Amino acid sequence: MTVAAPPTALFVDLVGQGQAVALLAAALQQQRLAPAYLFSGPDGVGRRLGALRFLEGVVAGGSGDPAVRRRLQAGNHPDLLWVEPTYSDKGQLVPVSQAAAAGISRKAPPQLRLEQVRGVSQFLARRPVEAPRCLVVIEAVEAMAEGAANALLKTLEEPGDGLLILLSAAPDRLLSTIRSRCQTIPFARLSADDLELVLSRVPPQPQGPEADPEAADPPADPPELRELAAGSPGALLEHRRQWRALPEQLPQRCGALLTGPQGRVSPQEALALARDLSEALEVEEQLWLLDWWQLRLWRQRPDPAQQRRLETLRRQLRAYVQPRLAWEVALLELSGAV
Repeated sequence: MTVAAPPTALFVDLVGQGQAVALLAAALQQQRLAPAYLFSGPDGVGRRLGALRFLEGVVAGGSGDPAVRRRLQAGNHPDLLWVEPTYSDKGQLVPVSQAAAAGISRKAPPQLRLEQVRGVSQFLARRPVEAPRCLVVIEAVEAMAEGAANALLKTLEEPGDGLLILLSAAPDRLLSTIRSRCQTIPFARLSADDLELVLSRVPPQPQGPEADPEAADPPADPPELRELAAGSPGALLEHRRQWRALPEQLPQRCGALLTGPQGRVSPQEALALARDLSEALEVEEQLWLLDWWQLRLWRQRPDPAQQRRLETLRRQLRAYVQPRLAWEVALLELSGAV
């Protein structure tokens, strides 16, 4: 009897993830699906795409189906529940993907909340409409408070006939009992060649009606962006977005502050930069700029004391210390202005 080849064609656009593809394709071919999977690995390397293609195979009986793919991609399949961390705004939960468009203040990090996990349990308890089972994907599952984590553990203990996929870039932050109830599918950072291949497939950003056709080529990336991305095409694209959204001259002012001898910058200049950073950028954007700045400074002049002070600033911003005050004290100290 001829054995059919594993349905690896489903995953042809999942670049550089041979181990994950082999495990998922084998599960589809043998029709031996675990009730829960943990897709672990860095952000931006294909975990979300892998989940979509795997679920397409589950719904379509192990093969590809363009109609199913479109519905899953659009999030309008009746048997799929896609859950992501949320911000709480005026009594409403706003998903991360909708926060910017909704103008939500992102002072606090998003969370997966107890009511969301309860919704997962209710969804898995219902009968599927079209697919062979109900399907749930939870993004950034490590962003759970204790109550939500315990509720998820109860769901995993009694999963029913549903299929649950957890996406995590920090699986070590999950309860060990949650990890033990999932089959882990590892996703790795991409090689330089695979990174370039993925980037070559990304469509160009649409030009606005007033865009200058002579200036269609985007500005070159600062070298730190690729190092920050560390083999993640998704991370590199996000770093590019963050970089290009920064107010003009702000990175140059940061770079100039600490590159010369101490005492070069006046207290007024340091305080003005602290004011502009805290007023122009959300805290998440400030943290991203701090990542870039630390790497740039280290490449220019390794200074452990300087890096330790910037790490203290990072902890203060994450602990919701008043951002302007945190920046003022840090910049005055680092610049030698005091």
